[in-house]
This record gives sequence, structure tokens and C-alpha cells, in this order.
Amino acid sequence: MSVYYYDAEQFLPIEIYKAWGFFSDARNLSVITPPEMDFKILNDLDGGEVYEGMLIDYTVKPLFGIPVSWQTEICEVRKPKMFADRQLKGPYKIWEHTHTFLKKDNGVLMKDHVKYELPFGIIGRVTHSLIVKKKIEQIFLYRKKVLTQLFINHGNNNN
Repeated sequence: MSVYYYDAEQFLPIEIYKAWGFFSDARNLSVITPPEMDFKILNDLDGGEVYEGMLIDYTVKPLFGIPVSWQTEICEVRKPKMFADRQLKGPYKIWEHTHTFLKKDNGVLMKDHVKYELPFGIIGRVTHSLIVKKKIEQIFLYRKKVLTQLFINHGNNNN
């Protein structure tokens, strides 16, 4: 059993409730997911905030353009400080993602903590070291770039 962890953080010069509003609207997942992953939400989401027990069904093409069905459950919400989700169905044996928002004097520090495990034993471990680890890093680098464009470079930093 090989459980892996990935952590990322980014400071955004926006008010914590603006950060919460963006990240707690599941429809924005497609905005911060690399386009080549062809992320599509299958649920009819109304644009409301995430809530405990919320299920989000989507398809994504994480590797080699192969579509994968994924279902996420929002398992904990503490507005506006954090929410956590976990994969119920999808490519991982374990996928748990915690989003944390820490208010700072001139903005918010956004943190992501991911705990994950791949299936298939040794094959999963080899796949992780050759492909999956780098792919996860690329996804979060893309998110950082998009968030910089949305909230820093385009002057959307009104507190």
C-alpha cells in the first residue's frame, strides 16, 4: 500500500469570501482544470455553494485522452475556512482533497492537501512515479496560473 500526499498553496490578494465564493461553486472546477483533460460535470448544478453530502459526477480525461467517470462527495464544510471532498468512484483507490482558506491582512492564503493512492499494487506505484505524480503537479501548476490570471493579473483584487 502506497499512500501519497500532495500539497500546494497560493496567496491571492482577495477577500476570503470572494475566494470562498469561487471555490465553493463546483462549476468553477472546469475553469481551473487543464483543457486537455476535457473536464465535464454531469450533474445539473445550480451554482450554489458546496455542502456536506453533495455529490458531483463528472468525466475527465486524466491520461492519454481516455475518459474516466468520477464521483466526488463533499464530506466536510466549514465556511469560509475549508471544505473537503473524497472520490467515491473513479481512477484512484483513495482520493481525499482538503481546500483551506486562511485570511491574511491583504488577502487569503489558499492551501490544497491531497491524499491519494493508486490501485494495482506495484503497477500503480510504477505508474505513479513515471506519470501520475507529474500529472498532479501539472494540474496544480495550471490552477495556479489560471488563478493568478483571474485574481491578480486582471485587477480583480478588490477586497
